[in-house]
Order: sequence, then C-alpha cells, then structure tokens
Amino acid sequence: MKLQRKNRRALALGALAVSGALALTACGSDDTGNSDGGDASAAAPAGNIDCGDAKGQLQASGSSAQKNAIDAWVKQYSAACKGVQVNYNPTGSGAGITAFLQGQTAFAGSDSALEAEEIEQSKKICKDGQGIDLPMVGGPIAVGYNVPGVDNLVLDASTLAKIFDSKITNWNDEAIAKLNPDAELPDLKIQAFHRSDESGTTDNFTTYLKEAAPKDWAYEPSKAWEAKGGQSAQGSSGVAQQVKQTSGAISYMELSYAKDGMNTVSIKTEAAEPVAATIENATAAIGAAKVVGTGKDLALELDYTPSAAGAYPIVLVTYEIVCDKGNKAESLPATKSFLNYMASEDGQALLADAGYAPMPEEIITKVRETISGLS
Repeated sequence: MKLQRKNRRALALGALAVSGALALTACGSDDTGNSDGGDASAAAPAGNIDCGDAKGQLQASGSSAQKNAIDAWVKQYSAACKGVQVNYNPTGSGAGITAFLQGQTAFAGSDSALEAEEIEQSKKICKDGQGIDLPMVGGPIAVGYNVPGVDNLVLDASTLAKIFDSKITNWNDEAIAKLNPDAELPDLKIQAFHRSDESGTTDNFTTYLKEAAPKDWAYEPSKAWEAKGGQSAQGSSGVAQQVKQTSGAISYMELSYAKDGMNTVSIKTEAAEPVAATIENATAAIGAAKVVGTGKDLALELDYTPSAAGAYPIVLVTYEIVCDKGNKAESLPATKSFLNYMASEDGQALLADAGYAPMPEEIITKVRETISGLS
C-alpha cells in the first residue's frame, strides 16, 4: 500500500485530458458531453441543486483528469445558479496546488493528496485552518493488448512487471500460459509500449507495479518511464493507437482509450476471480481504500492487492483541495454550493456516463459531511 501522494502532478485520465486553460462559466456551454460524444450532463436535473447564497466568480484550477466531469457539473450547476461564474483552469495538479497555496483560487483539483509540507504551507492561506483533501473523482487504468486469437487474457502484477521490464518477451511464455490455461497463446514477440511523455498515468501504473510486485519491479514510481527496453509513444492516444495496429502489442491507458474493439487484461488479485477494468470495479477498489488523513482531511490509502471480489487494483483518484477553515468570505458560499453539488447523488451520477468512477457511498458521505462544515 502507498499513499497517493507521490509524483502525481500531471495526471491525464482518459480522453478527458486536456492542455491549456479552460474557463467554464455560468453562461454554460453546449459542448460539454462525454469523451464518446454523448451528453453526460443530461442525467441529473438542475432543479436539485442548492445555490444557497452563492454569487460572483468561483476560481479553481488543477487536475486535467477531471476536466469532463467539471464540464458536466458546471453545465448543470450554471443552469440552476445563474449568479455564479465557475472558472476551472486544468493546468495540472502541481500548478493547481501552487495556485491554491498562493491564495489565487478557492479550491484545487489534484491527482494526489497534499504532502505534509504542502499542508503546512496551506496554513498561511487557510486562516486558523489548513488545506484538506476531498476525494471526488476516480477511474481505472486499463491494460490493452493485441494478441491474435486471444480475446480473454488474465495477468497478475508480477507477470505485468516482467513484461514491461523486458523479462518476459514472448506471448507463449510459461508464466502467461499458467495464468491462461485455456488460451491458445501464439509464438509471438511481445511489443510492450509505454508513454514517451511524463504522465500521471505512468506514475499510477508504476505505483501499482511497485506495490503489488515489489520483487519484480525495481523502479520507483515516476511520471517518467524508468524501466529498460520496450517501445514508446506520445500520450494515451499514441500508445492506444500502437496497440490497435501492432500485433503482439500491450500497453496501459485510461479506460476510455481502450475502446473500438480493443481487448483489455483482467487482473488476478487476491480475490478468487480475475477482475476486469470497468468503472464499477474501479469504484469497488476505491471503496476498499482507507482514509488516512487526519481531522477533516480525507486522503486515501489504496489497496493495490485487494482481496475483495470485483475490486480492480489499478485506479486513479482526484481530490478537491480546499481550506477546512479560513476560506475567503466572498467565495465561500459558491465554494460550498458547487462542491456540494459535485458530491451530491446527482453530481456523482454524472461520472459513469463521462467515463469516471463515482466515489463509493461510504467515502462520498464523509465528503458531503466535510463540505457542509467548511467555514
């Protein structure tokens, strides 16, 4: 196990990752569907949103992972709370935390929980309080593959580590065959692709390998690929394209990229049955996480070797970071109102349609309670 606190400052989640600045305003936008072109925001009525005393501009920035979730939330929220203008800039987690710690924003989105020194820094901005982590958005990292004749493939952390470290180089290797006794594995070279760019997806994937197979993965988790060998491609779209067009290929990517007929690996965990990469199974894994933050902080510790049935172990969590006390008086009503909607039943209901994993009920209930007490 490991706190999701290390090296996760530029996570891109699925086709939802973006670059550059994004201003989502209360005027709303019609171009706020999910990554497949659907309208993820159509699931929840705007009438259920409590605007309270919210008004004016609400400035926030950070994780690009939650871009389409924020997009869908703002569309609904702006329809109900016309006196509020929400501006979310997906600059990346690190930049978002920096802006928050400098007092430039009401809250930040981050793909990892605040580190101890960042919590100390936040006390300068959060008068009589500190920055806290509110887990709001999750999602699975899928392992896509292209092996002719093999539509169902099971791998475990040890085998994945050896494949991506060039220690297992052929698809009919004994270790793979043992996990797939009914598969007709071809005598075919493995083409393992990793990201050429620094990526939070790489960081989270290598954290899983390090935590679940420490004897077989000698490298520290990092946004930059550290292992030897393999081939690289730019972005999740790049590695996904390589898997689609290359016989024998395998790579890791956000679930929304593993589509159009791409097969994905089921992961053998401590549970009785292998677990597929689905939104529901990612939510189950997050449900097995422990809250390790103190006080009102809800930072999570993920279990990378879950024994719960249907808990997919390679997941991402994005937090909203806000002051527990000492929030700016002029933006506090809007902050609480918008965060309350994000964490509400209606708000969380938008996530699956947008390619995200909603927070499990036991976690999101604590998030709602914490938001109500912000001051």
